[in-house]
Amino acid sequence: MLPNEETRSVFHKKEWGRLLAALIADLGDIELAEDSLQDAFAGALTHWQENGLPENPPGWIYRSARNRAVDKLRRQALFGDKRAVLEAQAQALEEQFRQTTEQEAEDKRLLLLFTCCHPALAERDQIALTLQALGGLTTQEIARAFLTAEPTMAQRLVRTKKKIKKTKIPYVEPDSAELPRRLRAVQSVIYLIFSEGYAARTGSSPMRLALVQEAITLCETLAHLCPRDPEVAGLWALMLLHDSRRLARFKSRRPVPLDQQDRALWDQEKIALGTSLLDSAMLLGQPGPYQIQAAISALHGQASSSEETDWRQIVLLYDRLYNMTGSIVVRLNAAVARSFANSPSTALTILDEIASTGQLSNYQPYFAARADILRRCGKKEDARAFYHQALALTENQGDRLFLNDRLVELKHSPK
Repeated sequence: MLPNEETRSVFHKKEWGRLLAALIADLGDIELAEDSLQDAFAGALTHWQENGLPENPPGWIYRSARNRAVDKLRRQALFGDKRAVLEAQAQALEEQFRQTTEQEAEDKRLLLLFTCCHPALAERDQIALTLQALGGLTTQEIARAFLTAEPTMAQRLVRTKKKIKKTKIPYVEPDSAELPRRLRAVQSVIYLIFSEGYAARTGSSPMRLALVQEAITLCETLAHLCPRDPEVAGLWALMLLHDSRRLARFKSRRPVPLDQQDRALWDQEKIALGTSLLDSAMLLGQPGPYQIQAAISALHGQASSSEETDWRQIVLLYDRLYNMTGSIVVRLNAAVARSFANSPSTALTILDEIASTGQLSNYQPYFAARADILRRCGKKEDARAFYHQALALTENQGDRLFLNDRLVELKHSPK
């Protein structure tokens, strides 16, 4: 039975990253591998319609892409000064492929992730390349997700691939001494993709679901490739637990604060899976920042209401996370948690200390959090001032609507 358009799309997304990684390992050239694989997927549609579905569709596409790569090299060998080199490369590849024709592509996606997230590449280029190479997103889809013009994104991707080739960034697994740091860099890129989708900083949409789903899929892949790394499982759990609240996070295009969300809308299956992943990770006895953040999110997920939330335990977890990371943003989150664990006024002293560092002088969530805590303390004039400051730093339309609503409420509330 031939696949329809929907199943072809699912097949493409499922197999793209694995096949591309294997081809790059064979060819040593991202652009050649990518072009050949794209041609093979396009050719498969016509061939399968005429001849029926092969016994092993991924293997058929893999072999087709390798043959197309050899053909491309031979065509290139007809021109330029590198004819002999290209022809020799084509012959060597052809012989290599002849000996391994029936072998399935070994899963080399982890190597591709290390290449895409190499420290020699700029962070935004790591993100874009990871989405294209591992996620199979088109240039148009990536540009749309980041509100960037498609030609601009296309140029960025081309420059990134050329830099990999020119600087000879290796397509290899880092050595044992470097592996933990590089693996954390891969996780960081995945979480940045998730964060950009989960709380879009700009534009009219409050979130970009495609980025959220892509980050979760990439982390699931990473977890299968690195099954004994507790922080990979912790990150996967963290994203699932966050995403479990998706349906309750927005109303009338405005964000709904966590303590006011309708918990009946929370996805209990994702909460259960995220909690199970976290429990398994914690058993390995190597707690890290992602696991701690996931534990905080799990406490929210397990509570039937904001009042029933174990805020004191959340404060302790934030304090532990701050000791691990030294992050001023973590300290801000701990202050917000204390405002619920104790009283809003207890958090103001900590916020004063945070403000004195000057590190969050342009950080919108600081001003929004301080405004909310001042509002809950009954200090309406001070709250109004901080809401205005938060509004000045807000680009997302939904967040602007929410902050304006708060200002209107303060204006009309009793003195």
